[in-house]
Amino acid sequence: MIRVVLPYHLRTLAGVGREVALQVDGPVTLNAALDALDTKYPMLRGTLRDPVTRQRRSLIRFFAVGRDLSHDLPDAPLPDAVALGAEPLIIVGAIAGG
Repeated sequence: MIRVVLPYHLRTLAGVGREVALQVDGPVTLNAALDALDTKYPMLRGTLRDPVTRQRRSLIRFFAVGRDLSHDLPDAPLPDAVALGAEPLIIVGAIAGG
C-alpha cells in the first residue's frame, strides 16, 4: 500500500480525508499510483492528468521525500520510502494569479 496526500479540493470531490491508501500492483511509479487513484476514486479522473494524453495538468505538482517529482518521467520508480508506505506521495494544486 502507498499513501497519497490529496489537496483540499480533491478530498472534497472524492469525499475522503487528507490521506488515502492505495494498492499499486507491479512497479510503483507515478503513473501506477495515479491509475490506482483513478480506479479507487473515479470522480477524480481527469483532474490530475489529461484523460487522453495522460500528461500532468499544468497546475498540479507531485512531491515525495522532500523532492519535486512533477517533471520526472511518469513511469520512473517512485522513491523507495513511498513504495514501502513509509512516506506519502503528496499532490499539490498550484496557485496561479496575476
